Amino acid sequence: MKKLFGTDGIRGEAGKFPLDETTVEAIGESLARRLREQIGALPKIVIGRDTRESGPWIEAALIAGARRVDAEVKSAGIITTPGVAFLARTLPADAGVVISASHNPYNDNGIKIFAPSGRKLDDAMERRIEEDIGNRVLISSERTRNSESESAELDLHSRYLNYLAAEIGHDLSLAKFTIVVDCANGAAFQIAPELFALLGARVIAINDKPNGRNINHNCGSLHIEGLQKRVVAERADLGVAFDGDADRALFVDVAGEFVDGDATMWVLANNLKSHEELTGNTVVATVMSNLGLEIALQSKGIKLRRTDVGDKYVLEELIRSGAALGGEQSGHIIFPKLSLAGDGLITTIAVLRVMRDKNKSLAQLKLGMQRYPQLLVNVRVREKRPFDDMPVVRDLAREIEDRLGTQGRLLLRYSGTEPLARVMIEGKSKEMIQAQAEQLVKTIKAELGT
Repeated sequence: MKKLFGTDGIRGEAGKFPLDETTVEAIGESLARRLREQIGALPKIVIGRDTRESGPWIEAALIAGARRVDAEVKSAGIITTPGVAFLARTLPADAGVVISASHNPYNDNGIKIFAPSGRKLDDAMERRIEEDIGNRVLISSERTRNSESESAELDLHSRYLNYLAAEIGHDLSLAKFTIVVDCANGAAFQIAPELFALLGARVIAINDKPNGRNINHNCGSLHIEGLQKRVVAERADLGVAFDGDADRALFVDVAGEFVDGDATMWVLANNLKSHEELTGNTVVATVMSNLGLEIALQSKGIKLRRTDVGDKYVLEELIRSGAALGGEQSGHIIFPKLSLAGDGLITTIAVLRVMRDKNKSLAQLKLGMQRYPQLLVNVRVREKRPFDDMPVVRDLAREIEDRLGTQGRLLLRYSGTEPLARVMIEGKSKEMIQAQAEQLVKTIKAELGT
């Protein structure tokens, strides 16, 4: 059977395999059954979703499947992905399930499963669930209606909001701050404006009216332009944009300039180091983080440890190395001492705390990191042959790396989900890397192009 779980759970078009009702029910039943085997008791599961129109029926199907095995299931309704991870850890529950496709358009959806630790479901459990679905060993029965009350959902929301405001945001007064919050018409549409208002800020919320189909549509972390204009118009101190499930946050400074995850990690790493809290003087990022971040960190005596693309790999390295900060260019930042799940709201509180404590704008705090021009080109291929097995591609890549030296970087890799070769080049000269990328793309097309 085709592999169901990717690096970020199950994702696809809602209504089609594996996100059709029958398969979703089977996933819920398999999860509960496997948890019951693992813990030797009836499992407890907490579940939440973002604002997509397919969310309610997918949630109902998952709950129906899990309750066939007599699992106790609590629904938090619409809540962020890290909110579910928090609830799984603190209720406690044996698993947390999120129904979301993050930054994807509304017609997609997904299922992410968290262990009580906040880590995503381990590979062994994922394989067992896939095996169950493939073997169709599950029981068919009439669907059980989700009867969670609105008051129960509000209670779970309050737990998470109180944690963010009272524990993460303790002693943080934002009375003099104006913040524009782009909620992406997603899971943070209520909790984000409420949180920052609780902390004392003047909050201007945009894209906070979800209708089931407008999640991520020309808004949020993939579309920063509207936020930039609004920050300038309102003369705000900060703009923040979340994605559909609010596990990532990207920023706009007081001048309307975009601040990505790399620049955010630069600001946060400097602050942690100044408080002697940057364990091992190390930051963990992926191979996609800009060379400018690595060079800037080196100037402060901080090492950058790189992983494969995906927050899963960043988290694994954070746990292995004991580092205190890691993340991705996309704005997915992880503070393992606080949470093993990236949380856009926690990231925003951390940035605001640095701004307040240093009495500086984000524009001032990000100085010292020079972003190198970066070019990413996708090449559709007919097969994923190792690059080293193609002498003409291998030799050209080595020639380009020699020319770049220490002032640039070349990364060749294949997409994990599509028939694409990805060419990423960084260097001081935009014109030079453009020419190098074109040359390499042409060579790959000649060898592997469709």
